[in-house]
Amino acid sequence: MPDITAVKTALADQRVETPSWGYGNSGTRFKVFAQPGVPRTPREKLDDAAKVHEFTGITPRVALHIPWDKVDDYAALAAHAKDRGLELGAINANVFQEDDYKLGSVCHPDAAVRRKALAHLMECVDIMDATGSRDLKLWFADGTNYPGQDDVAARQDRLAEALQAVYERLGDDQRMLLEYKLFEPAFYTTDVPDWGTAYAHCLKLGAKAQVVVDTGHHAPGTNIEFIVAVLLREGKLGGFDFNSRFYADDDLMVGAADPFQLFRIMHEVVKNGGLDPAAGVAFMLDQCHNVEAKIPAIIRSVMNVQEATAKALLVDGEALAAAQAAGDVLTANAVLMDAYNTDVRPLLAEIREEKGLHPDPVAAYRASGWQERIVAERVGGEQAGWGA
Repeated sequence: MPDITAVKTALADQRVETPSWGYGNSGTRFKVFAQPGVPRTPREKLDDAAKVHEFTGITPRVALHIPWDKVDDYAALAAHAKDRGLELGAINANVFQEDDYKLGSVCHPDAAVRRKALAHLMECVDIMDATGSRDLKLWFADGTNYPGQDDVAARQDRLAEALQAVYERLGDDQRMLLEYKLFEPAFYTTDVPDWGTAYAHCLKLGAKAQVVVDTGHHAPGTNIEFIVAVLLREGKLGGFDFNSRFYADDDLMVGAADPFQLFRIMHEVVKNGGLDPAAGVAFMLDQCHNVEAKIPAIIRSVMNVQEATAKALLVDGEALAAAQAAGDVLTANAVLMDAYNTDVRPLLAEIREEKGLHPDPVAAYRASGWQERIVAERVGGEQAGWGA
């Protein structure tokens, strides 16, 4: 059986990075529904993120999205984060929201557009330098809608050229995380549609290029935990974008659609050393909250990750290995199911109390008065939102 002390230590040491855009007005329906008290500036986003960390104890890093979080002084923003007990995490580039990128960014057939996109990626590395961020996260909406629209292989060449230029700009302690997405917004071809394409580019680039697995960016039925296991084995899993989807989009709370899948993913992470800080795997949320309250949703998402991780840590590895070696299919499956069916909420509540935290982070937030305070104080100005 797992050593419960080791399990508690691993859970207490776990870290989850929250997204700045998750605190703003955003969503994946036909309308973005504004909520009172939403941050108006990147600093106010960090103030909300600090509350999430205060009540969960495991979310000290906040990812930024440029230009959504553009400021005049990034060192000052980093200092503001530090004052709130936080640090700035991944810098997310944006080469998908300008008219010039209608036919692509770094894969665009026009060299001038490609230069513009590359300049933004370089700007993001400059921001990493100023903030002390380790990770540059890249997602490209590039693709085509119709057969014959562009040369598929040539687009891969353009992508490789841009990635190589950015890779060479990275510092020794910085890395590039390449995300893939099956489709959307391109309908015929997507230039980075799957983990194999991302892995192929990262493999050619070198050790500072790794793959991001977004848990909502796969075809129905895809075995995501297999992808995770392979990338960990190859030393190429850079991080996760945790979220859920029921159909095509990906911005629902992690664990909402299939908590058993999240457990299976975390089982592969635990079994293959992905929780070890030396592995460098970044556990990031990438979610938008449109109909649910934002800060409680982020707290609940963090708790979902904790619960899946706790269950994965409770898998009896020795019993599982013995059953697998004996070819005992049902026993091996039962070992996993026993761990999954364990109610780990009392264990996590105990760990929080041992860290001086309230056992129920959502209840603690609701009792804190922070929501009422920001609704009263954040009046006027322009709320932050998707694309702003």
